[in-house]
Formats: sequence, structure tokens, C-alpha cells
Amino acid sequence: MKSVNGKAVILMGSERDLEFCREIAKFLKILKVDYEFRVASAHKTPEKVMEILREYEKEKIVYITVAGRSNALSAFVDAHTSKPVIACPPYSEKFGGADIFSSLRVPSGIGSLVTVEAEGAAIAAAKILALTDENLEKQVVNYQAEKKKELERVDEKVRNLK
Repeated sequence: MKSVNGKAVILMGSERDLEFCREIAKFLKILKVDYEFRVASAHKTPEKVMEILREYEKEKIVYITVAGRSNALSAFVDAHTSKPVIACPPYSEKFGGADIFSSLRVPSGIGSLVTVEAEGAAIAAAKILALTDENLEKQVVNYQAEKKKELERVDEKVRNLK
């Protein structure tokens, strides 16, 4: 059953981010959070970003912004919406992780959440939407309980290894 009380809008800076966005979507599906993919760049198409924000203005949504290199997208989106923004920049070996700083060091007045893990972005979006959706809250609780059980099974399996 899909959540009827909101959705995640996964806004990527370019098509190169699509594979990583599909990973986020995989976890949103598990958590039963509806989502949409969109593409716009804060650097190249800021007008398109603003158009997308206006489109969802009246809806109950959480933005998950995905942009590599210089992640202006997340702060730009956060500065122009009252909706929650989760910055989830894909890790880049090329920059040794230094590009994450463009998601962490943002101007004053910006309140985006930052996570570099696709699963973490999906869980954060689900938890935000679950504030007003009891069914979704149960999904989150069940998901986290299953993760704990997985760890307990692994502990049992390796406990007596020598």
C-alpha cells in the first residue's frame, strides 16, 4: 500500500545522477513511500528548479536533492521552499569525498539535512512524512526492527567462529 499522505520528489542535477537516484527509490519502495524523479540544475537551469518548486507548492512532499560535484542544488532548493530538503550527494572517488563540503557548508538560513547514503535519504524522507501518517510510521518501525533482526542473526552466526 502506497502512502497517501505525501511523497518524495527526487530532484537530480543531471541524468548522470539517475543511477544513484534509483538506489534511493529502491528504499522508498521498500518503505512504501511514493516518489517522483525530476531533473534540474541550480547552476544551469535555475528557472526550471523554481518552476518545479512552484509545481509542488501545495502538496505534502519532501525533496531529496541529488547533485554531484558542487551541490548548489540542495541549498538553492532549501532557500526557496518551506518543504523539507534532504541533500544526498553521491560520493565521488575522484574528489575523495571533498565535494561533500558543498552540501555541508551552506549559507545562513538554509536547513537542509545531509546524508550520503541512499538508504538514509529514504528513511529520513519516510520519517518526515510519517509525522502525519500512522501507516507510514508503522512501515518505518517495521523496517528498523527488521534491520535489528538481521544484525542479531549475523551475531548468532559469527558468535562462535574461530
